[in-house]
Amino acid sequence: MDNSLHIFLFLTVYFLSIEATELTFELPDNEKQCFFEKIDKGIKSTLEFQVITGGQYDVDMELVAPNGQILYKDVKKQYDSFTWTADQTGVYKFCFSNEFSTFSHKVVYFDLEVGDEKPIVDEMEGNAHATAMTMMETSAVNVHEGLNTVIDYQTHFRLRETQGRAFAEDLNERVLYWSIGQSVVIVAIGLGQILVLRSLFTDKHKTSTLT
Repeated sequence: MDNSLHIFLFLTVYFLSIEATELTFELPDNEKQCFFEKIDKGIKSTLEFQVITGGQYDVDMELVAPNGQILYKDVKKQYDSFTWTADQTGVYKFCFSNEFSTFSHKVVYFDLEVGDEKPIVDEMEGNAHATAMTMMETSAVNVHEGLNTVIDYQTHFRLRETQGRAFAEDLNERVLYWSIGQSVVIVAIGLGQILVLRSLFTDKHKTSTLT
């Protein structure tokens, strides 16, 4: 596997007031992998996924609530994002399936965010905003939001770069095989022409000798 793919094979879990999980994993052909997350009632969550490499860059995805209700389901999807609010406390299951593929394995990335991020300035919470924020606090909030946006863009651009690199390498490999095939055909045709010409001159020489 290319080194660029190894960079994305990571699992990062961090706990602030928001819980987020990022994971890039391999999904072999004819297989299905499921992940589980306990979410409390009333908590808003977002699940985003993208197929980085493999086949037609598609995968089946299903999100199931603790009571068995299917909250989200789609087939042969390249990427998508789904947001929901938990109606009950329990373990939510989301599965990625590559069972429709018979020979190509996939590399899938997903990002699960559970809960809302706590404001970096306490006075921003709810109705507790009793005093106006200072300019420094406002700047800190703006910088924090800007950094979060930058992180999101960096993640998506790196995924796009990895996907593009894998596609380019696959295309280069196909062109190489095609070139080798063409070379073999050209050599075979050349040898065939030489044999045909030799047979013609050989037949003519034998005819002249008999005469």
